[in-house]
Amino acid sequence: MLEERESKEPAMNLFQKNEFKETPFLPVCPEEVPPRPPSFPKKPSPKICGSNYPLSIVFIVVNEFCERFSYYGMKAVLTLYFLYFLHWSEDTSTSVYHAFSSLCYFTPILGAAIADSWLGKFKTIIYLSLVYVLGHVIKSMGALPILGGQMLHTVLSMVGLSLIALGTGGIKPCVAAFGGDQFEEKHAEERTRYFSVFYLSINAGSLISTFVTPMLRGDVQCFGKDCYALAFGVPGLLMVIALVVFSMGSKIYRKPPPEGNIVTQVVKCIWFAISNRFKNRSADIPKREHWLDWAAEKYPRQLIMDVKALTRVLFLYIPLPMFWALLDQQGSRWTLQATRMNGNLGLFVLQPDQMQVLNPFLVLIFIPLFDLVIYRLVSMCGINFTSLRKMAVGMILACLAFAVAATVEIKINEMAPPQPDSQEIFLQVLNLADNEVKVTVLGDENNSLLAESIKSFQKMPHYSKLHLKTKSQNFHFQLKYHNLSVYTEHSVEEKKWYTLIIQEDGKSISSMMVKDEENKTTNGMTTMRFVNTLHEEINISLDTDTSLSVEEDYGVSAYRTVQRGEYPAVPCRTKSENFSLNLGLLDFGAAYLFVITNAPSSMKSVLQAAWLLTVAVGNIIVLIVAQFSSLVQWAEFILFSCLLLVVCLIFSIMGHYYVPIKPEDIQGTADKQIPQIQGNMISLETKKTKL
Repeated sequence: MLEERESKEPAMNLFQKNEFKETPFLPVCPEEVPPRPPSFPKKPSPKICGSNYPLSIVFIVVNEFCERFSYYGMKAVLTLYFLYFLHWSEDTSTSVYHAFSSLCYFTPILGAAIADSWLGKFKTIIYLSLVYVLGHVIKSMGALPILGGQMLHTVLSMVGLSLIALGTGGIKPCVAAFGGDQFEEKHAEERTRYFSVFYLSINAGSLISTFVTPMLRGDVQCFGKDCYALAFGVPGLLMVIALVVFSMGSKIYRKPPPEGNIVTQVVKCIWFAISNRFKNRSADIPKREHWLDWAAEKYPRQLIMDVKALTRVLFLYIPLPMFWALLDQQGSRWTLQATRMNGNLGLFVLQPDQMQVLNPFLVLIFIPLFDLVIYRLVSMCGINFTSLRKMAVGMILACLAFAVAATVEIKINEMAPPQPDSQEIFLQVLNLADNEVKVTVLGDENNSLLAESIKSFQKMPHYSKLHLKTKSQNFHFQLKYHNLSVYTEHSVEEKKWYTLIIQEDGKSISSMMVKDEENKTTNGMTTMRFVNTLHEEINISLDTDTSLSVEEDYGVSAYRTVQRGEYPAVPCRTKSENFSLNLGLLDFGAAYLFVITNAPSSMKSVLQAAWLLTVAVGNIIVLIVAQFSSLVQWAEFILFSCLLLVVCLIFSIMGHYYVPIKPEDIQGTADKQIPQIQGNMISLETKKTKL
């Protein structure tokens, strides 16, 4: 389902472009409809290896592959960029992600209008591709940590995404149709196969990009962090290649001139019918068989019949936005869910944003599987599995998918450590002294944190919950060490995690309180910090781009984020010696504390535009729910699943009563005269209209 929304020709093709040309408009004001340009010359085009396939489609297919690589590669890492680079909340990140996705499916209306009414498909693709490239450049600049602060990064990101949405949406309705224009009418079979190859290039570009760009983000470090600039820059480079390749075929393209925007014509026809009916509400005026017949005073019969058939199909589009609302959450909510999961698949480790690769991967597998095997078996069983029934089954499967996602979310929450509430903290003790220590919290109830003493270098098995009287206060502790009782005081704040580090101080002991990493699962990465018990400052090189220094005498480093994996020999350096540490396997979503000791180791365009609008509206639904609902994540998944189930039932009822219309039926009906309206005709308030 990945790109069916973009390149698919709707199965119910009710409109014949050639027939429409043979029935010109009969407007009262001729200036309202521009004269149709002459047909473009059908010059012979070079063929591929003597076949009937024009050579020009090679440039178009390669262009589409690169453009889809560009779009989905950038989009794959977008949610994590919002969350971890711009430091937005999960809800804000999800909302902006879907706002961008929605905009990408609104702008095709603008692109189609520009191509059909002004520039033509070729120039529209060229000019809007330049806008597309500019958007990628600005977006990549916004991901450079050294370029300004967060405000500048946010502004550049929003400007870049707006230009990308205009570019990708603007060329979306043009590229596939422009490829179809390259074929002669007698090569209809070759044209059909071309669209299959075109669709394959879309999913291939998406498959490769959603696998590669997360690796560019996570496996390459820029300025000590994930390299979002590279993850955005490579898709931008692919868009430059797409533009160059497309331009190379300029001299061999068949370039039809603009033929007028059919979307505008349809909207005007509908609007005139509604307004004309509204103006003539008198009971003395005879009713007409269909509400669109009220456009007969201005528009030709063929167009009216086409629009009638169109509205029947558009009626079935009404439930579809809810399906897209679920499908497009793969790049937002499901990616965020994956940040709290272990992506180790044995042979390789799946990054959170790489899970989106499953969509195009399964599309490439399931389309031939269903077309060549499953649907044929269903047909052999005598089951009439229509397109509408297939769509209904797809909705049910999407409901089940979100029910599974909700179950996974509940399990993740069960495994996650509890979060401290208001006037609470979580505390653990790390004993770095050479003997066991008994720790007691002094106050209203002198409670021991553990029933037994804490042994040397023994980390507490869990955090202990302590209650505060205010949002912040001082805690008093009694530390029993050998025959000594040491009293210490530390300040804490509510809703935080702390570690009380006990250290030797001559023959006595002392303690210090350090704040821990609050979120134990950070974008599928591993966090670590070091405590240095040496009397020298130590420099630790975690990888070629990341190093940190830890002060001497129980200095504590800040948390650093690293990739999951084995770290058998981490180089360390002091003034007096060099050595290495064996940190072992650092797993997903964990925070580690390491102590370093002294022993270190026709009207198709209208249907297509309406289809794309269902995707846009679906993303708006997610935006609204993410921004304004206060549901926990698993409950939100259940909500979407139930909503789609209800919509599926409605869609099934609508589909049951839908009767497809064949093109020949439309033509036959259009040939019949619309009955002449008898009676008080002169009272019709149809301004600027001849009867």
